[in-house]
Amino acid sequence: MPTVTLNRKTVEKLVGKKLPEDKLKDRISMLGTDLEEVTDEEIIVEIFPNRPDLLSEQGFGRALSSFIGLNTGLRNYHVKKTGAKVFVDKGMENVRPYTVCAIIKNLKLDDEKIREIIQIQEKLHVTFCRKRKKAAIGIYPLEKIKLPIYFTSKKPEEIIFRPLEWKKEINAKEILEQHPTGIKYKDLVKGLKRYAIFHDADENILSFTPIINSHMTGKINDKTKEAFLEVSGFDLHTANYVLNIMVTALADMGADIYSMEVVYPDRTLTTPDLSPRKMKVDYKYINKWLGLDLSEKEFKKYLEMMGFGYEDKHALIPAYRPDVIHPVDLGEDVAIAYGYENFEPVLPEKATTGKENDFEKFRKQVSKILAGLNMLELSSYHLANKDTQFKRMSFEEGSHVEIANSVSEEYNIMRWWMLPQLMQVLQENTHNEYPQNIFESGVVFKLDDKEETGVKEFTRLAAALCGNDADYTKIRQILDYLLRSIGLEYEIKETEHPSFIGGRVGRVYVKGKAVAYIGEIHPFVLENFAVEMPVAAFELNLSEVFSLLSE
Repeated sequence: MPTVTLNRKTVEKLVGKKLPEDKLKDRISMLGTDLEEVTDEEIIVEIFPNRPDLLSEQGFGRALSSFIGLNTGLRNYHVKKTGAKVFVDKGMENVRPYTVCAIIKNLKLDDEKIREIIQIQEKLHVTFCRKRKKAAIGIYPLEKIKLPIYFTSKKPEEIIFRPLEWKKEINAKEILEQHPTGIKYKDLVKGLKRYAIFHDADENILSFTPIINSHMTGKINDKTKEAFLEVSGFDLHTANYVLNIMVTALADMGADIYSMEVVYPDRTLTTPDLSPRKMKVDYKYINKWLGLDLSEKEFKKYLEMMGFGYEDKHALIPAYRPDVIHPVDLGEDVAIAYGYENFEPVLPEKATTGKENDFEKFRKQVSKILAGLNMLELSSYHLANKDTQFKRMSFEEGSHVEIANSVSEEYNIMRWWMLPQLMQVLQENTHNEYPQNIFESGVVFKLDDKEETGVKEFTRLAAALCGNDADYTKIRQILDYLLRSIGLEYEIKETEHPSFIGGRVGRVYVKGKAVAYIGEIHPFVLENFAVEMPVAAFELNLSEVFSLLSE
């Protein structure tokens, strides 16, 4: 969790009231953050990952003011129109697909406000933006820019400008080799033949995104009155929320928000959109979940204490709250507003004797065996991406479970198999040393009409060796040791699988039942994941293996 140091005077000004220190500590702790320290000058808190809107004085003060009952309900932010445009070039989908933008006017900056802006930008980069992998933020003095703005890509040697806090102009390749920020983030553009840049109508480069801004056009100071703000990345959903969090924080500093038209080759988006989302309040479900019996009037009161609007049995969710995606999220905020200290602990009416699930004991045994072979265990999400699960694995789509009304292209199906998750991790760690030997066991999901829910769930284990010497022999040794350690004999027959190299892939059988694939990952798959080292892997049906052991 990120630790944020907030200016206490700024927070209290935004709250609208100076609280006694004991009450301030109590309310901050009950708001759902981990309080570390309160001094005369600072409030130091740990912010949970699900609340990126609290990473600034403005967002924190907004939430605290509502929570203590001073300024409850939905905050309304007015976005004025400018008609200013940002043109996104064709082909950016292969480099950095999305950007959303805004113009900020009437800025009244000083050293403290600039510090606040830098802090929220940095904290968002580290957390919600996943160290700039999912999204990156840029803010530029508008007086040094000629509109319209272009979001395009060029070859590294063609991108020449003076990067932030650097003595001279250099090209993008030299930035990645010489500039401290370029060296730090160079892996974000690894494998790309063209890099993303913003430039204005005079072709002055604003930034080489997501690496660094220009020293000439990408640095605000206390004289900046108007600014251009952009967020670029690979997920439009994430980019929109980051932009909303930034512009509402600036608005709470006293600035005015103006929209821009982002012109893509196939559509035009007007951003930012600060209109609230609507979610029906399921009173019965939330009351049952919380063990309470709250009335509609009480629901309205508690939701407004948490900064929501309420209208016609629906919660109005602020545009800067990405964490609210299910009625249970509303229930959590209702519980916070009700006060966890007000819940009465009750002993269960039935006494039961618990024991560890036999399958979980078996799964732990498997994990210990692989960990003993110096392999690193992973834990990824049940939600996955269709492109990663199938297309990038050169594998035909299976009977997968799609997410209805998915809010993110990054998570649009339930995972169908485990090996793509491991490949994704290897892709994200190409900057770390090799060998990288990893494994993960987890639930996978397939459509099945025979199941009551229409979905069959079972557990699989995937293991992968990645390094110069990773090959079929070495991964076979891992599988052999594992199966013999749990007391199973097996045989391997030659087979074909599009994710593996032909002639270097086998089907594993135990007691006549097919339980695994094993082999060397195909070069096409390695290229799709930008992994430059050989990978050998297997995927084992743990549920099937456990059943065979039980027999």
